[in-house]
Amino acid sequence: MKYSALFLVFVLLLGCSTTRLKDSWRNPAYKEFNPNNVLIIGVTPDLETRNAFELQLKNEFYKRNIKALQSAIVFESSFKDSKQTEIEIENQIDTLLNKGYDTVIVSSVKGVDDKIAYVSETSKTDYNLRKFKTYYLLSQDLYFNDDYYENYKVYHIETSLYNLKKDNEKALIWVGYYDIIDPKDTKKTVDNYINAVIKSLEKEQLIPKSTSH
Repeated sequence: MKYSALFLVFVLLLGCSTTRLKDSWRNPAYKEFNPNNVLIIGVTPDLETRNAFELQLKNEFYKRNIKALQSAIVFESSFKDSKQTEIEIENQIDTLLNKGYDTVIVSSVKGVDDKIAYVSETSKTDYNLRKFKTYYLLSQDLYFNDDYYENYKVYHIETSLYNLKKDNEKALIWVGYYDIIDPKDTKKTVDNYINAVIKSLEKEQLIPKSTSH
């Protein structure tokens, strides 16, 4: 069985942003699924960001009486910091199964788009500008003043939930595709992203509502 898809690289450059669910898919073979012991994978060169992401998502699972642990704790440095063969990954899967893990949740960046937004004091039409001459006179800065435009990035994130005990063809339970818009502040983006993922999992009835208040 090929399990390399379980260990997608999570190169998430997190910051202050808006997180939007763009699309999702639920495996129809799973009418019900109740994770009991979840491994959270969030691999990024930024150790602080990875730890923050994995810890916070773990806490969300704990609020729902679901055991979970960060890959930063479960995986040894030799596994995390070097490229693994298929056999080595399968051996790691066997180790996880022996330790009681039944579910893996993985996030990865699938692409980054550079965008340009028009920055204006108002988006409303000024109906007093009824003459073309007046409109064009006041609109010229759109063409000649770079300050009217703002560059930003959109990160396309894929989050997948796998059943660790099934074969690869049926292992994928659910996948969601998110856009993270203009990340700048790490904590706020981690909060927004995790909230979006948790809401998706709750909506699909893959995890229960939080038991904490």
